[in-house]
Amino acid sequence: MHLIDKIQATAQSGHADVVGIRRHLHMYPELSFEEEKTAAYIADRLKEWGIPFTSGWAGHGLVAVLEGSGPGPTVALRADIDALPITEANEADYCSRNKGVMHACGHDVHSASLLGALHILWTLRSEWKGTVRAIFQPAEEKHPGGASLLIKEGVLENPRPTRIFGQHVLPSMPAGRVGFREGVCMASADELYLTIEGKGGHGAMPHLTRDPIAITATLISALQQIVSRNANPIAPSVLTFGRIWSDGGATNVIPDKVHVEGTFRALDEAWRAEAHHLLTTMCTGLTASMGATCHLEIRKGYPTLISDVATTRQAKSWAEVYLGQDAVEELDIRMGAEDFAYYSQVMPACFYRLGTGNVAKGITSGLHTPRFDVDETALEIGSGLMAWIAISQLSEQIA
Repeated sequence: MHLIDKIQATAQSGHADVVGIRRHLHMYPELSFEEEKTAAYIADRLKEWGIPFTSGWAGHGLVAVLEGSGPGPTVALRADIDALPITEANEADYCSRNKGVMHACGHDVHSASLLGALHILWTLRSEWKGTVRAIFQPAEEKHPGGASLLIKEGVLENPRPTRIFGQHVLPSMPAGRVGFREGVCMASADELYLTIEGKGGHGAMPHLTRDPIAITATLISALQQIVSRNANPIAPSVLTFGRIWSDGGATNVIPDKVHVEGTFRALDEAWRAEAHHLLTTMCTGLTASMGATCHLEIRKGYPTLISDVATTRQAKSWAEVYLGQDAVEELDIRMGAEDFAYYSQVMPACFYRLGTGNVAKGITSGLHTPRFDVDETALEIGSGLMAWIAISQLSEQIA
């Protein structure tokens, strides 16, 4: 039996166990930086299989280090373990039992798949050489992002992996399929916090005020021109304001202050830095010209996610061997953000998508929604393909 057949057979025989892991994690989700019980459960499974690991990374992260039958290079696999502050609206028996917290982004699938991949690699460790470093990362959903903290703590050192791979669910893609994209594939994400301060007063006497609401309306419209008139139109960027409120104010009362919150996303780090300068300059200058002041705080978030071209091209070809060419798709750019981007900024990385949707079963809800769920048949591919990619990468470097 060829190695790929052994991997597929082991993934198939272990599928029910991986589904059980996913359901347990789904029932007991924990928010970013609070993943204590999640980490303990993952640790118990690793101990059960005899896979060595260290814990306490960036709080509740774990790193398992698995060695094959002989020396060789090191490859890293990553899964995130945190959940979101969402109340689940599904009715399955494995729904969240932690009120107001839900695995609505598939991190339960990511962690279960990585555990499944490790079990496959452990079972077949006599068949491959080198080292696999499995990173169970906390706090993907909350700035500054667990990835940035783990990198600072040395998760990519001693020895340094030559490549890192990350897998993420995609509910719009049917279960049984996977997707790849070479190069830039996800945007940077920065949070914007504005406070516009004018002079309030009676709504019937606006000439005696410096109306911060009117000024804010003008400012928001003007800021959109930073994208439409300054960004390269073939390199997408997004500027969105999602929240606005005032200190005081009524139908006949003009307030003193207005607060605005939003996000800026880009696919180019140089343009991202330039846009930050333009945003600051316009906020200060335009409000000053209208007799008000504006304080802009830019909380710099995750960088652009880049799937290394050569690494991704190889991984895609291995997926085509594992699943067949018809099951592997080319992905579009997405303006969402992911802290896996931090890894991609410092080493060759590949971030690919696992199809988890099923229209016939009614599994169609998107990420970060109360009815998000997955077709669990995808978990067999999630664990098997990850193991196959890791072994293929190690074999490629040894050859």
